[in-house]
Amino acid sequence: MLNDYISSNQKRIEKEINRYVQQLSIPLELKNSMLYSLEAGGKRLRPVLLMASYETYGEDVSKVFSSAVALEMIHTYSLIHDDLPAMDDDTYRRGKLTNHKAFNEATAILAGDALLTYSFEVISSDPLLTDREKVEIINKISKCSGPSGMVAGQILDMEAENKEISLEELENIHNLKTGELLKFAITAGAYLGNATEEQLEALEEFSYYLGLIFQVQDDILDIVGDENKIGKSVGSDEINDKSTYPKLLGLDGAMERKNDYVNRAKEALKKADADVSNLSALTDFFSQRDH
Repeated sequence: MLNDYISSNQKRIEKEINRYVQQLSIPLELKNSMLYSLEAGGKRLRPVLLMASYETYGEDVSKVFSSAVALEMIHTYSLIHDDLPAMDDDTYRRGKLTNHKAFNEATAILAGDALLTYSFEVISSDPLLTDREKVEIINKISKCSGPSGMVAGQILDMEAENKEISLEELENIHNLKTGELLKFAITAGAYLGNATEEQLEALEEFSYYLGLIFQVQDDILDIVGDENKIGKSVGSDEINDKSTYPKLLGLDGAMERKNDYVNRAKEALKKADADVSNLSALTDFFSQRDH
C-alpha cells in the first residue's frame, strides 16, 4: 500500500520535473547536465513527503507540484555540489557517475546553480498559488536551503571531519544539513493545505526527528548497506573520517538512537490533529529503508 503510494507520487513528480526542464530554451549541454542528475534514480522522498503533508489537510494535490519540483531541484543541486572535488570528491552517485565526472567540473557547478535559481522561478510562476503563498513558500525554501539551513549544515559537517564532536553537535549538523529540507517539505505542504498554527508547530517538531531518522539510517547503511542498492561505496564516511552516529555511539547505539527518534516523531504526529497515517507510514519507511 505505502509502496504504491510512494511509486505513484514519484511518477507524478518525475513527469513534472521533466516538463519544467524540457520547456527551457537553454544551451543543450546545460539542460543535459541538469537532467542527468535530476533523472539519476532519486527516490523523490522529499516531494512525496510534501505531497503527503498537503493531503493531510488539503485536497487537490496539484497545488503543491511546483513546490515539490522546486524542492527536488534544490536537493539535486546540493548533491551535485557535494560531489565536487572541493567537497566530498565522489565518483558515483546513485550508481551513476557524478555530474562532474559525466560532464566536467564547470558544467556541474553551473548545472547546480541553474537548478537552485530555477527553483524560485518554478514557484513564483505557478498560477495555482496566490501571491501571498508564493512569497511564503519562497521564504520558507530559501531559509531552509540557505546560510541558516542546509548550507550551514554542510560547512559544519566539513568542519567536523577529523575531530571528535558531541552527540548534540552531531544532531545540530544533521538537523541543518538534512532536516531543514525535510522540514520545508512537511511544513510547506501543510501550510498550502491550510493547516493551523498549532498543527504546523506539531509537524515542525515531527520534521526535526524525521530528519535525524533519515541521517542516522544513512550512517548505518554506510556500514552495513548493500553497495548495489545504495549506489555508492560503503565505508566512505570512515575513509573521510566523517562524524557519524555509529562512530560516536557504535552501531547498536546508533540503532537504539534511531528507534528513540522514531518514537519521538510519532508522538509529535499525534499532536497534528489530522489523519497522519501516510506520514506515520513514511516515518517507518525512512527508518527501515535499505538504500
